Amino acid sequence: MTTRSIYLFAATCLSLSLLASCQSSSTPTEEGMAKFTTDDSFSKAHEIPEELDFQGRGEMISFPTSDGKEGHAYVLHPSAPSNKHLLVIHEWWGLNDHIKQEAERLFDSLGVHVWALDLYDGQVATDQETAGKLMESRDQKRLEAIISGALAQFGATAKIATTGWCFGGGWSLRASILAGDRATGCVMYYGMPVENAKDLVPLKAEMLGLFASQDKWINAEVVRKFAALCQATGKTFTYHFFDADHAFANPSSPRFDEASAREANELSLTFLRNKLR
Repeated sequence: MTTRSIYLFAATCLSLSLLASCQSSSTPTEEGMAKFTTDDSFSKAHEIPEELDFQGRGEMISFPTSDGKEGHAYVLHPSAPSNKHLLVIHEWWGLNDHIKQEAERLFDSLGVHVWALDLYDGQVATDQETAGKLMESRDQKRLEAIISGALAQFGATAKIATTGWCFGGGWSLRASILAGDRATGCVMYYGMPVENAKDLVPLKAEMLGLFASQDKWINAEVVRKFAALCQATGKTFTYHFFDADHAFANPSSPRFDEASAREANELSLTFLRNKLR
């Protein structure tokens, strides 16, 4: 396994021309991810999740969203009062039992409020065609309304971290941006980051990226460009590449790489513990 990490701080800046080019990019993140749905190899790289005998300890709740509708989440609460929250954001399949199980793993390890958000408004895909259509059809304003609605439940003094995989990896970053001053840490598992400086500037949280060297879509070029954007905007971004393929941390995928997933999850937990202290 090859692992590479880089720390980028505000004291280091790129040239004004690089920043200008970052700002001029017009490709939104969600379109960048959605364009992969027309790539047959991308769909085939997301095998149908195995059935899971899941007996959850959490509960599904509803909450008001800023667009006058309702959002939903699978939540777990610690026994003692806490102002620490983790938002968990699903892959392109939707909020299925595998994501709920991951939410419970994180809850057991961190002991904070865990909200696994449903960004598909109750829809869960069980085949690649449906998953692609769901991801492609998501309206950014609706997704932001769901996330903002959840954030509104946490209070002004909350410490908020986010994590997600693939589609959810990109939206983990978006959620941390929306969390404003309350954001403490963002984990992205092989998710498409934002591409415009104006989108990244409001971010207050430090970021951890966990990527796969064999990933054909969220690849080294994508990560390098985002690292340069972080450097230009003074953000702290640490990233690691694993000798694995896209979805290597998904236990329901045939491309699940146990060793890489274990190390990535340990890095994620260490990072989140530090940010939610």
